[in-house]
Amino acid sequence: MMYARAFLVGGVICAISQVLIDRTRLTPARILTSYVVLGVILSAVGVYEPLAEWAGCGATVPLLGFGHTMAKGVRQAVSESGFLGALSGGLTSCAAGLAAVIVLSLLAAFICKSSDRS
Repeated sequence: MMYARAFLVGGVICAISQVLIDRTRLTPARILTSYVVLGVILSAVGVYEPLAEWAGCGATVPLLGFGHTMAKGVRQAVSESGFLGALSGGLTSCAAGLAAVIVLSLLAAFICKSSDRS
């Protein structure tokens, strides 16, 4: 049942993104940025944590989950280090994921041959 919940929530998030791309003039970059900010806001008001527990990876893998992870890291760093934790907590909590993305992207760039689309 956990797989079904993850698929349902992740699918709804992706479907909303696709509708926004098809029906509005928003660029994909603006939608992605909005999702990260929305994840931070939903985490700040306490809505995203129960959703993430219920849906598992369906809620934590999309960009909403990235915003939630950053907000959670800031909250923890502020409680430990005070106001200066607000500057470093988000990046500290997401450092492993960001490092993996950079390394894997670099490996993909070395392995795959890019070409001009014209």
